[in-house]
Amino acid sequence: MADILISVRGEAERRVAPEVAIVSAAAAADGPERTAVVSRVTTTIATLRTRLEELTRAGVVSNWSSGSVSTWSDRPWNPDGKQLAPVHHATIDLFATFDDFVALSEWVGLLSDDDGMRVSTVEWQLSPATRATIEREVATSAVGVAVARASAYAAALGHGSIEPVELADVGLLSGADAPPAAPMFARAATMSADAASGGIALRPGDIVVTAAVEARFRAR
Repeated sequence: MADILISVRGEAERRVAPEVAIVSAAAAADGPERTAVVSRVTTTIATLRTRLEELTRAGVVSNWSSGSVSTWSDRPWNPDGKQLAPVHHATIDLFATFDDFVALSEWVGLLSDDDGMRVSTVEWQLSPATRATIEREVATSAVGVAVARASAYAAALGHGSIEPVELADVGLLSGADAPPAAPMFARAATMSADAASGGIALRPGDIVVTAAVEARFRAR
């Protein structure tokens, strides 16, 4: 029986609980006097920096940073079409990486209670070591799926064995018309926030790590 080429795709995914959360926040103020506005945001951010230093020493924050003051002004219009006096604005960005999600909930609750602060995002991630391990495992599983599919096709055609010819990321197999696509990615975890004892309880969803490969086998 003549050899035959079989081309298949293999996919796999893993759901993993996040290990790290990166909070993006900003201190903000506005008012008629530029100096007063800048003073308010710098005072607000100074208190938060002190707290972050304490959390870092406690081992629940792995790193944090804050930017410099950004200022601008505008002149709003009233309903009658008259331009009003200038309003000055100031912001300072703040970023913190939390390894402890209980401390994170307390931190976000603290920011939410401060009229001068706003939380932009909470990004959930895996640690670099865990991510590397999971990506290897998912990629291996995707190859296993491709082998199993090719074996099933070969058996259906009356061939007893398969031999690998090519293995590639999706879209990179020779002769493929599809554009290259990312073979592996992680979907961001979703998050819910529940009020509890006057605070905020953050509940992240799992991070979904996926992989896909294309392979070509010779059935014998």
